[in-house]
Amino acid sequence: MEEFHKVRRLPPYVFEQVNRLKASARAAGADIVDLGMGNPDLPTPQSVVDKLCEAVQDPRTHRYSSSKGIPGLRRAQAAYYERRFGVKLNPDTQIVATLGSKEGFANMAQAITAPGDVVLCPDPTYPIHAFGFIMSGGVIRSIPAMPDDHFIPALERGIRHSIPKPLALILNYPSNPTAHVASLDFYKDVVAFARKNEIIILSDLAYSEIYFDDAPPPSVLQIPGAIDVAVEFTSMSKTFSMPGWRMGFAVGNERLISALTRVKSYLDYGAFTPIQVAAAAALNGDGSDIAEVRAIYKHRRDVLVESFGRAGWPIPAPAATMFAWAPIPEKFRSLGSLEFSKLLIEHADVAVAPGIGFGEHGDDYIRIALVENEHRIRQAARNLKRFLSTADEKLHNVIPLNARR
Repeated sequence: MEEFHKVRRLPPYVFEQVNRLKASARAAGADIVDLGMGNPDLPTPQSVVDKLCEAVQDPRTHRYSSSKGIPGLRRAQAAYYERRFGVKLNPDTQIVATLGSKEGFANMAQAITAPGDVVLCPDPTYPIHAFGFIMSGGVIRSIPAMPDDHFIPALERGIRHSIPKPLALILNYPSNPTAHVASLDFYKDVVAFARKNEIIILSDLAYSEIYFDDAPPPSVLQIPGAIDVAVEFTSMSKTFSMPGWRMGFAVGNERLISALTRVKSYLDYGAFTPIQVAAAAALNGDGSDIAEVRAIYKHRRDVLVESFGRAGWPIPAPAATMFAWAPIPEKFRSLGSLEFSKLLIEHADVAVAPGIGFGEHGDDYIRIALVENEHRIRQAARNLKRFLSTADEKLHNVIPLNARR
């Protein structure tokens, strides 16, 4: 039977191949150190859980909620943006609560995309950035993921060679998967370009609070005039270890926020009200919970870089996010990231995310998530050291010829 139109536009989900192999290995008794999915293992702060339990006792919170987000939650997000970025937002017209940033991106694409619209999207990047628009009938034109001197020239080429003119530009800094961080100077140039060419900016700032240098990552909305062209998406999943709560936000340009709000009003009634109440309490906190989470990820990053390096696999230290973006060891690079990821499960009991899942330009890399404690990270390093010591044997005796590129 022929697949439906939108399903046909989606390639096979490469992460599912790794997940199946991982599940099979575990079923056979293997102790897999899972550094694949970015699924935080840290507990949600107790104060947030307590607020949820308190709110759920009120039967009035069991009714339909607000798709846009309850007023107290939107006010809390506005206060966070003013405190953290010095950006003033109107909680009634410039903020909408989303079911995580992923849903926000997908429904923004639904709201603004006409069939054939062109969107400038980094490669590699988080899959929803491209496929939200592809499922909405849009066309993706890839641009570099690095926020350097080549970025604006790439945008200029995108303008010259795209018909119709691009509708929107996706930004993702700190980046998932590459962990690149953008500067205010970079955002200033991008905003000027977007305003000049009348292009929408959609900025994914989900990892704004997971950083390891002294300077916290900025928001594109800090740039004067950005509010005229930009919407930014944030998430509480990583900042407060609340991934299963599905709580995020879109903030910025009123026209774009209005379009997203209208689409969402047809699709959902918002998150469960006690979740929104607890999320507001988290945002209104003193920041100590965020600092604790950041410190844990920084320590794990340092352990990963040190232990994997000693095992024979140098890992570039990420400046932000809960991920390391690691070049595949030279001996294995010709295999590609999917086959190398499978090899690590089968022969090192380590699961990672293949870079090809984030775009064709990610195929020489794998993404390592800091979602296991330091002891498990060191265990993964020991497994890798044994695996790498037999690399030549694995390449010649284990990998079938048809798996080599």
